[in-house]
Amino acid sequence: MQIENHSLANEFPEHKERIHDLKMSDMHFLRLFNEYHDVDKEVHHFESGAEATSDEHLEALKVKRLHLKDQLFVILNAQPA
Repeated sequence: MQIENHSLANEFPEHKERIHDLKMSDMHFLRLFNEYHDVDKEVHHFESGAEATSDEHLEALKVKRLHLKDQLFVILNAQPA
């Protein structure tokens, strides 16, 4: 089974430079980015079969990842100050 790459650069390639800039200048964005990355890594870990988990736990992680991605997307699309 092929596992999709959900890195932010892959999810929002048109915002790659803005992602970098915000990571350097916006601590809130950086915190959300890091949390997104950690959750995505955990999802990938379970999806790859490295460790077993319940379907409910995996789905909860995916929902958390989606909520974080939504929050990051709002920031990425906000007008620069």
